[in-house]
Amino acid sequence: MTERARYIMIGGFLGAGKTTAVAQLARRLTDEGLKVGLITNDQSSGLVDTSILRSHGYAVEEIAGGCFCCRFASLSDAADRLTESARPDVFLAEPVGSCTDLVATVSYPLRRIYGDRFTIAPLSVLVDPARAARVLGLAEGRSFSSKVVYVYEKQLEEADLIVVNKCDTLSDVERDALITRLGERFPKSSVTTCSALKGEGLDAWFDRILGDECDYAPTMALDYELYAEGEALLGWLNATAQVRAPEAFDANRLLVELAESMRAALVARSIEIAHLKMTLDSEDAGGQLAALSITRSDGEADLREALLDGVDAGELIVNLRGEAAPEALREILVASLQALRDAHPGLVIDVEHEEHFRPAPPEPTHRVSSDEAETLRTEAAR
Repeated sequence: MTERARYIMIGGFLGAGKTTAVAQLARRLTDEGLKVGLITNDQSSGLVDTSILRSHGYAVEEIAGGCFCCRFASLSDAADRLTESARPDVFLAEPVGSCTDLVATVSYPLRRIYGDRFTIAPLSVLVDPARAARVLGLAEGRSFSSKVVYVYEKQLEEADLIVVNKCDTLSDVERDALITRLGERFPKSSVTTCSALKGEGLDAWFDRILGDECDYAPTMALDYELYAEGEALLGWLNATAQVRAPEAFDANRLLVELAESMRAALVARSIEIAHLKMTLDSEDAGGQLAALSITRSDGEADLREALLDGVDAGELIVNLRGEAAPEALREILVASLQALRDAHPGLVIDVEHEEHFRPAPPEPTHRVSSDEAETLRTEAAR
């Protein structure tokens, strides 16, 4: 164990596959005999990501109510709790998928304030290739409005490493064209490819973030008013419900039915999905769960994890982000849950927690300027 723990932040827009990548890296580190602590982050509570990572047996802290930059003290507190409970050698942090400016507001302040506790890895930003191809003009298809795209592109601009995830879904021509376009648009970033789901192409990326240090490059220019407007265009919905039936039911099928019902309703209202994800678990499943994801409105439901046996009760978590009024997202959830009840007589779904809102304007606790970054670089070189 090293004297200082390693802090690794893996960012990227909603639906890029961050949680799958974090789980892969955590597995590799654990296999190497290192202790790992995970920190998830959201604008609200009740995260699918937290549920999935805990089901894999990892120590996880969830920071709700704002992004890392706005909840910097909570980030430090979460690290303290993990240190006390699990004494990690490596902290893996997954920020909110609509957040940017992470280097200036998280990486640099951590290195400046807590440099005696952590070594800070370069910032990785994952991209979904289908989404990136549309945003960058390489493919046709529905995307987001210009202010949301501004946030998306700023995430890529600040990245030390741009990681094209889901590379197994691309042809060689598509992959090469996307890598070329990313390199042209964001020349300061290194570009690599992988498939976190299949475990392909991960070694070179993991070696970089485990071995390299975050550098004090000039702070990215960012229009915070435009950033806030872009983030606020995304509606946010988190819901948790208890599900039960008189006889055992197929949780995997139930998730797919609910997801496809919601997707169809979102498409009917011309709402672009940023990410729809849900889990259903049961105490009888031994910690396993069913987990599903949809990353765009014309995408199919992807059942990432499945339960092998039927269950008669479980907890359902739904996280939906889309470019729409939050009230519309709630209406779609309520209608889809009722349609599920109607299709399965005897099925009871009791919603215990539900929040729908637009993210508040970001107000970072700390932000290191370019001049401050240069001073820190000089001091570090001494």
